[in-house]
Amino acid sequence: MEFQHIPVMLNECMDGLDIKPGGTYVDGTAGGAGHSSEIAKRLTTGRLIALDQDPDAVRTARERLAAYPNAQVVHINFRNMRQALDSLGVDRVDGVLLDLGISSYQLDTAERGFSYLKDAPLDMRMSKEGISARDLVNESPPDELSRIFREFGEERYAGRIAQNIARRRAEKPIETTLELAEIIKASMPAAARREKNPCKRSFQALRIAVNSELDALSQGIDAAFDALKPGGRLAIITFHSLEDRMVKQKFAALCKGCICPPDFPVCVCGHTPEGRLPFRKPLLPSEEELARNRRSQSAKLRVIEKIKDRETDGPSSTELCREG
Repeated sequence: MEFQHIPVMLNECMDGLDIKPGGTYVDGTAGGAGHSSEIAKRLTTGRLIALDQDPDAVRTARERLAAYPNAQVVHINFRNMRQALDSLGVDRVDGVLLDLGISSYQLDTAERGFSYLKDAPLDMRMSKEGISARDLVNESPPDELSRIFREFGEERYAGRIAQNIARRRAEKPIETTLELAEIIKASMPAAARREKNPCKRSFQALRIAVNSELDALSQGIDAAFDALKPGGRLAIITFHSLEDRMVKQKFAALCKGCICPPDFPVCVCGHTPEGRLPFRKPLLPSEEELARNRRSQSAKLRVIEKIKDRETDGPSSTELCREG
């Protein structure tokens, strides 16, 4: 199957990054190269560095960006962005984009094991390396499985699902996506089973755990922001509340000014914001895009602009960055 991924909020991302023709940009999640190609088109003397941990995505991105001599593709997780930039002799960049969505290719290619609608071996590894969903499901203690479903999937029936998985695997290992989907549905009351996608939360939770997605995101935000030049921008598209909450909180911390206790009459900390938000609220897909691409429904785009490095002086106004 060809690696397909319709780039979500393409124009909004380009506007958010404020592309400069001579700038250096990183697409930390190259995927099918939709966003990367658009960035590369807008560059003249600039440079694009596209990263992805999925070897299928890397192969596809290299093919689709071959027409752009200013573009390079690196097989690496965006959490290790600093390592990738150092290997290419790049110190600072003008912009970084992270699209945290799972690609249509990954969902629609049954053997990747991401979908609860197609029967396939339980896998879910974006890098095709390391611990798989099968390993987690068959080897994790029930309490750990329950925590994964509850924390990463916000699943109400996490405990029931974990206990039923433990009972089933005691008889024989759980090998496929549909086996797991049936256990999940059987663990829910009838009303919950009638939901459109009763397995969605649990499969999301396993995928996050298998790929350490929230740890990668936390480290990736830090690495991306540190790599920006003053005036550079970091744009992140999230697709569920756990991701969006982390991005919002980290951006808010980077934009925070004075950290003195509120009862201090004057500021004595000297702390100044490192970033500002060009948009007060997250950007959402247009009605036209929602009609064209149903997988954009839960997307939110947040953008932060770096205003100073930590070792330099900068604006002291806490008004530079406020989020609604």
